[in-house]
Amino acid sequence: MPGTQLVANLAEVQRRANFGRLLLNSFLVASIVVVGKLLLSALTAYAVVFFRSRIKHVIFAAVLITLLLPLEVRVIPTYAVAADLLEPVRAVLFATGLDHALQTIASIRISIPTINLLNSYTGLSLPLVASATGTYLFRQFYRTIPAELLEAAKMDGAGPIRFFVDMLLPLSKANFSALGIIVFVSTWKDYMWPLVATNQQDMRTVVLGVVKFLPTDASQLPEWNLMMAATVIALAPPVLVVALMQKWLVKGIIGAEK
Repeated sequence: MPGTQLVANLAEVQRRANFGRLLLNSFLVASIVVVGKLLLSALTAYAVVFFRSRIKHVIFAAVLITLLLPLEVRVIPTYAVAADLLEPVRAVLFATGLDHALQTIASIRISIPTINLLNSYTGLSLPLVASATGTYLFRQFYRTIPAELLEAAKMDGAGPIRFFVDMLLPLSKANFSALGIIVFVSTWKDYMWPLVATNQQDMRTVVLGVVKFLPTDASQLPEWNLMMAATVIALAPPVLVVALMQKWLVKGIIGAEK
């Protein structure tokens, strides 16, 4: 149970680290990542399962291979792209010599602007949106959908978008809930990418705010009261989400509605 100095400790944490802004940053980034991952995973799995293509199994295998490349391994190229979003395009033009050819033949000079995503919500969330795990989860569920349901939708004149929105999305509520909870918690506690992608205090997340209370010198004693108070603040939102959505989390994992 908290002691008598809980309110004083919380006030001191807010005064030193502006935890209100850090909580807002974490909530916005986690929400953007959740929405982006759910939509992208569902659409990718939908394309892999219901669209006929000779290379769809190759595409799905390539998606799964990305599980072998965690963010910590690709942090340097990811940072380079976030620092200049159009740098890959510029590199392709330079490697192929297309920019020089256009300038020589047609006197056309290609000028590509620099788009810096660092210290922004887009830069914090966009590299975390792709999810091979989410794609695999939705693919396994979509494969359990009877083929007769698709044929009936076609006979009723439903196109691919209507079938996805009116048929698959309502059936995928448990999957959306379970994956959304897992993604929200994992994004909330992420430390590596927010540390790399931000150098402005007002754009940092709550996990980095907790680290601020660690002693920076070996001669300093840890302020355990403030550190634990900051930890309680950081833990409260994901614990609340899991507690409120626990039933849907269990349904999504064990497939109770499938």
